[in-house]
Amino acid sequence: MIIIYGSSPLDEKKVDESYEEEYECTKQLGFEVGLINLEDLMVNQRPDLATKRLRNAPEPEDVLYRGWMLKPQEYARLYEALALKDLYLINTPEQYKHCYYLPESYEKIKGHTPRSVWVPMSEVKDSPDAIQTAVSQFGEQPIIVKDYVKSRKHEWKEACFIPSAVDDEHVRQVVHNFITLQGEDLNEGLVFREFVPLEFLSYHDQSGMPLSREMRVFILDGKPVYISNYWDEGQDAAFMEGLGSFMEIARTIESRFFTMDFAKQEGGSWIILELGDGQVAGLPDYADPLRFYEHLKRAFG
Repeated sequence: MIIIYGSSPLDEKKVDESYEEEYECTKQLGFEVGLINLEDLMVNQRPDLATKRLRNAPEPEDVLYRGWMLKPQEYARLYEALALKDLYLINTPEQYKHCYYLPESYEKIKGHTPRSVWVPMSEVKDSPDAIQTAVSQFGEQPIIVKDYVKSRKHEWKEACFIPSAVDDEHVRQVVHNFITLQGEDLNEGLVFREFVPLEFLSYHDQSGMPLSREMRVFILDGKPVYISNYWDEGQDAAFMEGLGSFMEIARTIESRFFTMDFAKQEGGSWIILELGDGQVAGLPDYADPLRFYEHLKRAFG
């Protein structure tokens, strides 16, 4: 198993400083590591140059990428360039997309996640009523808006939370703010999700976003390999006891390595917030990078 990271924008022989701690942990544990040039991959569209520092494998070998989010087409370029070296990313491009875009995996987690509807940006541009038609399904419920991948949760009131789906003017304003702020980073389309009251922890110091009790679980080949609180320290014993009930769902997800994010509702039960590809999912602030890679090493055997 080779673990690859993006190189520093200033020196392609060094790891991006945002992943330096993870990089050092992998080396400490004896993983083989490598660097790729994300500018060549994403901007210059030269995956051959992006991967030039990686060796050719004598036989097919698994690769794990840890780094910044890649759009599906960028991931596919990386996958194909590595395959020419007989190096194979742990998730195929199809598996990556399955967990990267919410609409791709929604049917797998439906009934255990907030109700969601989505509108491709092509429909938003072609039909002035597309957004209104989508949000009308929620009646007077509060909702949030995001794209197929991310929300603007740190602009909670301005570009994420809509107190009532029937308030057309408020819907238009929040959606406009969201699209404007996402800019070229907007992924595929808009997703509207039912706002579910969660067990409150505090408000974010800077954005004022309400913080709830959340957990991130990294899953490899259908089994949890690392679990961490998202916003606070410590463990939730009730969550650990109930996690097994979600593993049947986890085994249906079309990915080898992914994350499931969970949140605790006000009533005490847990729901799935979303899925993510495990290669581009960040470690929560309270996670221990060394323990994360220790668990991965044991799981890979």
